[in-house]
Amino acid sequence: MTPIHHPNRRTLLMQGCAAAALPLIAGRAAAQQRTFEPRVEAWRSFEITTTVNIAEAQGTTRIWLPVPSLETDYQRSLDNAWSGNAAVAQLLSDPARGARVLYAEFPAAVKQPALQLISRVQTRNRAVDWSRSAKVQEDPAVLRAALQPAELMPLDGIVRKTALDATRGAATDADKARALYRWVVANAHREPKVRGCGTGDIKTMLETGNLGGKCADLNAVFVGLCRSVGVPARDIYGLRLVPSAFGYRELGGNPANLKGAQHCRAEVFLKAHGWVAMDPADVLKVMRQETPEWIKDPAHPLVAPVAKGLFGSWEGNWLAYNDAHDVRLPHAAAKATLPFLMYPQGENAQGRFDELAPDSFKYTISAREVTA
Repeated sequence: MTPIHHPNRRTLLMQGCAAAALPLIAGRAAAQQRTFEPRVEAWRSFEITTTVNIAEAQGTTRIWLPVPSLETDYQRSLDNAWSGNAAVAQLLSDPARGARVLYAEFPAAVKQPALQLISRVQTRNRAVDWSRSAKVQEDPAVLRAALQPAELMPLDGIVRKTALDATRGAATDADKARALYRWVVANAHREPKVRGCGTGDIKTMLETGNLGGKCADLNAVFVGLCRSVGVPARDIYGLRLVPSAFGYRELGGNPANLKGAQHCRAEVFLKAHGWVAMDPADVLKVMRQETPEWIKDPAHPLVAPVAKGLFGSWEGNWLAYNDAHDVRLPHAAAKATLPFLMYPQGENAQGRFDELAPDSFKYTISAREVTA
């Protein structure tokens, strides 16, 4: 008989631990294997309620609440209703930029200004069919607007140089958009410490090499790079409403409390497909915040479906307010422009409120999906 050689105890323990670890590793991998494939489906109806309560008035108080302004193939605005103790309350718009607001004014005699806005909208998923193409028509004025610089989005200098380097060899507008999307995902990162959604100061980001930011920074970099090489693009400013249907915690909102749920997306106009959904910022958010570990590889099994899906599709769990840059608030005492409008705004005799501090402003936002 051939003698049997027993391994020592250390080897047995190591082999046993390795065998025991296999199911754990497999389980973790399975847990991170997800899909992210938004498809155009039925419309969903939502009711969004924004409530403002100012505890103590200081002179005249003015409030501006963003109102859904876009009518598209992925969103329909149904109606808006408001109540409160304002002396003046009216829907106003910025014709040059297309942003709408509910403007309310409270005289100094109103000691506790209160305002509530209820907006009803319908949304649905977006998804481009890359296998089909056709020559798409768009209003030339709309395309020209989507190629213009903004105060924090210049299109020359380092912006154009970066875009030209990133798109070297790209022949079509779709090739350029894909190259720039990949460049942002590969070179930028989500920085959780940035307040709110960031400011979108892309020139400073590129000049300093600090490409950390949030959605209004990261998608602005993508939009600016696209515009600088002749691909019409725009930021869309909005609000997450409900959880993602695909299980990604960071890609949804808590409808009972949408404090901090503001989110900017992006889209580009491609000659063979029209306006196409994009969101490299959310790819970077999943990489940085979906798990305790900062995932650095976009090919990671948790990230790859999102990186693929957000080049051409969106999930309809989100509300679009507007695509406006350099917004001027009507009747505001402070005449400076806002880089974008997706947060409630307010001011009184002491100055402008901090829109990124809803607990002291004070405002709340909630959403309810209407299924009847």
